[in-house]
Amino acid sequence: MQTPTTSGRFRWRIVALLFLATTINYVDRQVLSFTMTDELFRKEMLDIAPDQNGVPTVLTREATDRFKILYGDVDAAFKFAYAIGFLLVGWLIDRIGTRRGFSLGIFFWSVSALMTSFVSNMAGLRWARTLLGLGESANFPAAVKTVAEWFPRKERSFANGLFNAGTNVGIILTAVSVPYLILRFGWRSSFFVTGLLGFGLLILWWITYTKPERNPNVSASELAYIRSDSDKVPFRKVSWTRLLGFKQTWAFAIGKFMADPIWWFYMSWLPDFFNSNDALDQKLDLKSFGVPFLIIYVVSDAGSVFFGWLTTQFMSWGWSANRARKTTMLICALCVVPIFFAAQTSSLTVAIALISLATAAHQGWAANTYTFASDLFPKNVVASVTGIGGMFGAVGGILLALLSGRIITAFGYVPMFVIASCSYLIALILIHLVLPTLNPVKAEELEESDYWSVVGRP
Repeated sequence: MQTPTTSGRFRWRIVALLFLATTINYVDRQVLSFTMTDELFRKEMLDIAPDQNGVPTVLTREATDRFKILYGDVDAAFKFAYAIGFLLVGWLIDRIGTRRGFSLGIFFWSVSALMTSFVSNMAGLRWARTLLGLGESANFPAAVKTVAEWFPRKERSFANGLFNAGTNVGIILTAVSVPYLILRFGWRSSFFVTGLLGFGLLILWWITYTKPERNPNVSASELAYIRSDSDKVPFRKVSWTRLLGFKQTWAFAIGKFMADPIWWFYMSWLPDFFNSNDALDQKLDLKSFGVPFLIIYVVSDAGSVFFGWLTTQFMSWGWSANRARKTTMLICALCVVPIFFAAQTSSLTVAIALISLATAAHQGWAANTYTFASDLFPKNVVASVTGIGGMFGAVGGILLALLSGRIITAFGYVPMFVIASCSYLIALILIHLVLPTLNPVKAEELEESDYWSVVGRP
């Protein structure tokens, strides 16, 4: 029996490429949350011009609240497109292949990111972010399918944790670079410069990626190790309706629906939380975002890798996949609970510590839920299942985004952090009720089943 050390390591270079793609994906989506704290950007989006003498107009509390509500609507538009895109892209990648499907997504989101630097009002911003959502939806279906193609089942949660850590690196790079670009060159430069990164990624992906069977750098022993637990892959295409007939799909979708909106809330609103929260003893701005966000997302990165590794370690002790993944997810859920206090403390240090713990736990949760798709389904439908789950996550994100601006302007951040603190535990309970045991769907079940034959006719 081959071990990882004797089978070759080229597959880990593929994870590095996915890590880079995820990093750039998150840089492009995260720019807006920092740019929205810039007063000039808010004024331009609200069409607030200087007075007749050229003196800048003061941004009133009413105008600020109106901007936050409109910003929430823009965020919801991004997530709506992201939800639709997840379904379409997952379907597309399963049919035209990972290399071509992901290339289209990278091209589309890079063009959309560049377009944002030319908008002049909230309507234009909404359209630009909608198009960005469509393109960015390609990243995770493509990445999860790639991991399924390149890794045996026992290594997938760790591999998913590694590439998923790119989300945090992307946010760190944004927190460090975007404030500098805005202060030095103006807010439009932040979208233009970061948008260019995707075109370099597109070239690198196109010339690098192939399936392991076609890659000359993969040894015969490594290919055998990758294929050591391969399932028979059915030739017949599988519809979304058929996939929705499986409890496994719904377990994955519930995990995404309950947890993804919380992560997007962090991404969209944390800069404003630190910038406008009157309860804190020290506020942050474009000049001081860097170090706190570096701390939060370095810890979050460690959580992604650690909790992905932890499941793998549990399984190496002989635990079943069901016990290992659900135990890890329970630990993650419990780590998020204390975050409700972050909106009540006056200490910036305590708030940063609580948010760091919660974001690390979320990333561990995400690494394990993404593995659901590749663990529970044959490789030929992994991207489609990931797309379905991502769509449900985006729908939850839409609902929370539409409410966030209104809740924050009316009640502050406390209700939002209370929602975050309990979402993961509720999600895990629901997942266990729907799928008490993580039994994979066999290829022949996909061939033979339809919705009613799986769940029963009414």
